[in-house]
Amino acid sequence: MRPYQSYVYAYPHKTAYRPLEPRPPLGELWAGEPQDALSLYLHIPFCEVRCGFCNLFTRIGGPDGLTTAYLDALERQAVAVRAALDEGARFAVAAFGGGTPTYLTAGELERLCDLTERRMGVDLRAVPLSVEASPDTATADRLAVLAERGTTRLSLGVQSFLDEEARSAVRPQRRAAVEAALGRIRAAGFPVLNIDLIYGIDGQTGASWLRSLDAALAWRPEELYLYPLYVRPLTGLARRSTPQDWDVQRLALYRAGRDHLLAHGYRQVSMRMFRRADAAAEVAGEYSCQTDGMVGLGCGARSYTAGLHYSFDYAVNATEVRGIIDDYVATTDFGHAERGWPMDPDEARRRHLLQSLLQADGLELADYRGRFGSTPAEDFPVELAAFAERGWLADDPDRLTLSAEGLAHSDAVGPALFSPAVRDRMAGHQAR
Repeated sequence: MRPYQSYVYAYPHKTAYRPLEPRPPLGELWAGEPQDALSLYLHIPFCEVRCGFCNLFTRIGGPDGLTTAYLDALERQAVAVRAALDEGARFAVAAFGGGTPTYLTAGELERLCDLTERRMGVDLRAVPLSVEASPDTATADRLAVLAERGTTRLSLGVQSFLDEEARSAVRPQRRAAVEAALGRIRAAGFPVLNIDLIYGIDGQTGASWLRSLDAALAWRPEELYLYPLYVRPLTGLARRSTPQDWDVQRLALYRAGRDHLLAHGYRQVSMRMFRRADAAAEVAGEYSCQTDGMVGLGCGARSYTAGLHYSFDYAVNATEVRGIIDDYVATTDFGHAERGWPMDPDEARRRHLLQSLLQADGLELADYRGRFGSTPAEDFPVELAAFAERGWLADDPDRLTLSAEGLAHSDAVGPALFSPAVRDRMAGHQAR
């Protein structure tokens, strides 16, 4: 089985979503939902450049007034969404993602924080807040706003510290700019610094990969994410051919990176995530992705209730993305869900298993039985038997966890647990 099939960061994937007819009112969707530990995600769909590997929902730059108009729409949506929630709804964690949230100016970031607090009722200094940034937009004035407003985790997309590898990934950046940005971030005093790196870049070797890792380790980041490079349709790298032994190369680089971080005092949280073992207590909040709801604001955000996952439209092509953002900015009625995927009991089990098994700590069997009245082996005998046959499961009577080799193959484990219905919907998605 190929080790690199897809990165499962959410289930079902947004390509399985379809228009909802009729559009359900948000008040009905959230009625009766547990709302004491929600997650809030605000999506900012702007970047200064588009990297060659990127298939995120984002546009490059924006004409005069677009970011202001986008924040206006975000505020209208926040008012409508908050009205659909219970009066006592409480958020346990928040994040600004994108795109690149720090594409916004310092003043616009102030407004983003203001509308989050005033419209959604979130005290950003009282909950964990994670914000994504890029080196060129991690300016001192922006970082000062984020630090003062309570940001606990600043995630910097670096991908490679080597200029030639950055060029190969079609990511125009210089190491000097990356190092300067990291200096500003550390000076701003965020409790958690995360650095994103990518392996599998054309021309990357085991030695160059370790040089990039060592450059990151010099900043003693509390977290590191190691991402395998994917070449997806409609991205800048899609026009390039990939080497026949690419899977072998990426797997070797993954193992080298994993072993290097473990030897330098990091512990593995998932295939991608590593946390420094001596870092301060985790800034994770009370939110559980397996059981608690998510509220997404912005045209690329998704929301989760027990019965429905929903969002706006999705695209990668620049023209299509611009059209979706323009439609979002012009929207006045944010009181309904537009596109989504209904979650039946089988899909809820799959999602719970996926979200748990892809973490190094795995799934507590007693917790699963308490929630669903069954065991994973009873619900997914064929899939788990195949994992066990490949040596991907650890031997633990109380927990279902992946072995070291299973974690290495997380991007095959996740897709193997997709339901036939989700597979069909994803296969029917027209990339645009």
